[in-house]
Amino acid sequence: MTTPRVETPPRSFDLEIEVLIIGAGACGLIAALSAHESGQDVLVIEADALPSGSTALSAGLIPAAGTKLQQAAGIADSPAQFATDIQAKAHGENDQGLVDLMAQNAADVIDWLTETHGLPFSVVDDFDYPGHSSRRMHGLPTRAGSELIDALRSTAEHAGIDIICERRAETLYFADGSVHGIAARRPDGGVETIGCKRLILACNGFGGNRALVAQHMPEIESGLWFGHDGNRGEAVLWADEIGAATQHLGAYQGHGNVAHPHGILITWATITEGGVQVNSAGKRFWNEAQGYSEAARAVLSQPGGEAFAIFDTRIADIARQFEDFKRAEAQGAVKIATTLDELAKALGLPANPLKETIDTLPTGGTDGFGRSFGTTRLAPPYCGVRVTGALFHTQGGLRIDNSARVIACNGLPIPNLFAGGGAACGVSGRGDSGYLSGNGLLAAAVLGRIAGNGNVSDK
Repeated sequence: MTTPRVETPPRSFDLEIEVLIIGAGACGLIAALSAHESGQDVLVIEADALPSGSTALSAGLIPAAGTKLQQAAGIADSPAQFATDIQAKAHGENDQGLVDLMAQNAADVIDWLTETHGLPFSVVDDFDYPGHSSRRMHGLPTRAGSELIDALRSTAEHAGIDIICERRAETLYFADGSVHGIAARRPDGGVETIGCKRLILACNGFGGNRALVAQHMPEIESGLWFGHDGNRGEAVLWADEIGAATQHLGAYQGHGNVAHPHGILITWATITEGGVQVNSAGKRFWNEAQGYSEAARAVLSQPGGEAFAIFDTRIADIARQFEDFKRAEAQGAVKIATTLDELAKALGLPANPLKETIDTLPTGGTDGFGRSFGTTRLAPPYCGVRVTGALFHTQGGLRIDNSARVIACNGLPIPNLFAGGGAACGVSGRGDSGYLSGNGLLAAAVLGRIAGNGNVSDK
């Protein structure tokens, strides 16, 4: 892995463009559409052979409050309530201005993608995500991030936006307080230099850089890396060299419901709708209502670093709207049994402790962990999945202003350097417990739209 570096600009570049975007994930492609719409010449470079990134590994859900789709579904919501939910989950650790920027602009991005670009978003309206006081998750029909990234790529290509793949940015050319361009390596080992008037960092975070993970978030270092290997931390490494400010580098999104050893994400709806997690002794070990990000550490702390998600076929019917869950079923990760004895045998769990755990779940009450349950009990046929904890993506990054410009350590913006998505500091507080469902794609969508537009605000 080549270490990203900063150098003084060359006398000339192989190619010059008005707006250069590093990364063709959701953030980069939304930024490209936004910049193109405002009349700017745009080039996107992508390290992979095809755009995918962390977006393709996600459920592709973007939270937004006050959208036209919510209104049509009769869902009452507001950006102010969304901002309150974000801060409540993050224990007030976020910068309020950044929270407000995200919450107030998310609906516009969804409406724009739906109405202008024809992406068929709909609201997830059959279950609630922890920490969200309204149903505000917006996704495409398959509820898969691969569909979202493919739709954005197709839309960008239809608009005539140039996307050059298999180009990894290695060198940032920086002088006199501003960016002049980058150097990118081709698959054949050659290097191309690209000059630009504006640079947008949409290269995500540093979860694929094990040294940075160990440095900033050692508690998840042993977890399965479930993000994209291309997330090597170029943005934060360049920041150190050019005097850009970073924030909350210990923040990340974990997930404690990844089918093991299959490596397939199991939707948290299996838990929020009444399911539980047990360890290898058949016992529950924490309050699952806290959220799936915290679940990663909770699961990894159990014997063997694994647990078992226990639910029933009623819940499985809800989970099947996600392609990942259907794939997990097809690969045999989801076990189904008519009795708890049979389920215990299928999962390799002790039967009596598992039966006692499920039989003593409160109905319409609160348990000893502080979790409140509804009035619908788990009932046969039962389902179970062996799961482990994983790191999905980092949430800390470059500090930005209201225009998504990167802020230097002296508090002043770098005039032509922008960041969004995982390259920028998100709104998930300082650790893993501040992650509210959808925060990753929220930052990608909102900051991508703002950065691409390029209307600089000094507020």
